[in-house]
Amino acid sequence: MIRAGLAFLLMVAGPAGAVDFNLPATARQTVVRDTGPDIYDAPVGVFENGQVAMVTLEGAVQRAAWRLDSPGLTPFQVMRPLRAQLIAAGYEIALDCRDVVCGGFDFRFATETLPGPNMYVNIRAFQFVTGLRMVDGDLREAVTLLASTSATSAYVQIIRAGSVEKETLSVTTDAALPVGAGAVEIGDVSAALLGKGHSVLGDLDFETGSSSLGKGPFESLAALATFLQDRPDLRVALVGHTDTVGGLDANITVSRARARSVRQRLIERHGVDGARMDAEGMGYLAPVASNLEDAGREQNRRVEVVLLGAP
Repeated sequence: MIRAGLAFLLMVAGPAGAVDFNLPATARQTVVRDTGPDIYDAPVGVFENGQVAMVTLEGAVQRAAWRLDSPGLTPFQVMRPLRAQLIAAGYEIALDCRDVVCGGFDFRFATETLPGPNMYVNIRAFQFVTGLRMVDGDLREAVTLLASTSATSAYVQIIRAGSVEKETLSVTTDAALPVGAGAVEIGDVSAALLGKGHSVLGDLDFETGSSSLGKGPFESLAALATFLQDRPDLRVALVGHTDTVGGLDANITVSRARARSVRQRLIERHGVDGARMDAEGMGYLAPVASNLEDAGREQNRRVEVVLLGAP
């Protein structure tokens, strides 16, 4: 049921144009699912009294999700520019809430979400926004935005529904990362190696099902190269890890290949002596989180650098 405040919003809202979203350059689209004619229930309230208030739209429904392989982001950092783009296009914000305020688990499972692994929702770290577009007093369109983050990545889901048959969902991926997000300091890598003996290279990007390292640039590799340049007396091992999907032999092969891909990038782009770096794979034998959920599996898929000592 629409509350009085929302009903007033719907009466006074004027015409607006289509919105063009711009995600950071690290974003990769994971799925597109368009249906029509269809029905979409857009949340306009938090979970309370056993339900989430919705407005129902009939027409085309456009759904898509993106993954941002950038560590250190918060849902608010991801959502803030998208919300601003929605407002700038003339949409009225009917709902803007975050994890606990939205209703946590109950809100998440009362709203439509694209399935994993294409879209991941951290119950303790997400933000949700609904924007509405009116034409001559009639509700014509709703856009819902969902941003969620894990330790190494962020996910964005955009659903657009209503009278949108002749328009495609416009999303570009050339925006800068939010200030303070995604950076890997040289001191972080060196402190971890010298203090704990190992460090996760958390900003690496591999193609799905592939051992080929993405184009980058990857700040963790630049930081590691600087560390090795400053400490010519030390050697390291690059160790790949996977989740538990698939057999052990196959996962060891993939994890080793990814570690070797990282080693080659350090040699070719950063000038590191290959004799100072080993590259091995552990498959799923050294998890850092539970493999029973998407967030844990994502953390387990990683490449670490391990301090070995003198050459």
